[in-house]
Amino acid sequence: MKHTSRFSPLRRLVVAAGVLLPLGMIAAPAEAQTVDSIVKKGKLTVGMLVDFPPFGITNAENKPDGYDADVARLMAKHMGTQLEIVPVTGPNRIPYLLTNKVDLLVASLGVTPERAKQVQFSEPYASIDIGLLAPKKAAIKTADDLKTMRVAVARASTQDTALTEVAPKTAKIMRFDDDASAVQALLSNQVDAIGLSNVVARELEKMAPGQYEMKFVLRRQPNAVALRKDQDELLAWVNKFIETIKANGELNAIHQKWLGSDLPELPKVDLPKS
Repeated sequence: MKHTSRFSPLRRLVVAAGVLLPLGMIAAPAEAQTVDSIVKKGKLTVGMLVDFPPFGITNAENKPDGYDADVARLMAKHMGTQLEIVPVTGPNRIPYLLTNKVDLLVASLGVTPERAKQVQFSEPYASIDIGLLAPKKAAIKTADDLKTMRVAVARASTQDTALTEVAPKTAKIMRFDDDASAVQALLSNQVDAIGLSNVVARELEKMAPGQYEMKFVLRRQPNAVALRKDQDELLAWVNKFIETIKANGELNAIHQKWLGSDLPELPKVDLPKS
């Protein structure tokens, strides 16, 4: 599809959440970016989290690595240009995209209606399960069992949104700045349960083996590449790229490498038009 023309787990478990910008902060590009224009400038600039293992990490050479980095590398290879990865955080990744600091995001960004008001999404290239995790001994089977409980979430995250939708009004939802702080609250018994992704749950299991379990799944979150609005030609290329690496096994190999299992069937999403 070549285009022709040692980390501390707690410190790296940060929220994968986008923040809606005030309208005045949204800087629309002067003209729609194309694959040709990216190739002409000599590099594809990708915004990526580097503190959300295994999707985004900093390796022993202090360089971005992980599932998302491998997807970005493949994208640049298929496009026929160099790659520059720009580290972003959960809160600033959409602002970086909208202010043209990056060409696109491969940053564990879940597809949500709120985010779709600001960006346009590709087809999913990964998915994350968002669920309710608690000590194994806790008698929790459904959201109704949270009536008298304290539940931690990362503020403004997809788990915050999903949990708020189903939790009883009497449940005390405690919002923290990031997943690391929420996890620490659970480990120190400040809360009874936590809403988080299965990716973060894997890291928590390494720190406290056998102590916690996912009680129920709130949402299967598709992760997609995010682009600025009205980038129709570039979006079409990205969707074709994802289709190609799914069909030829390259995306499955990345999933095996970083998650230890075959790529699951990715959820279909109703992608908003630009």
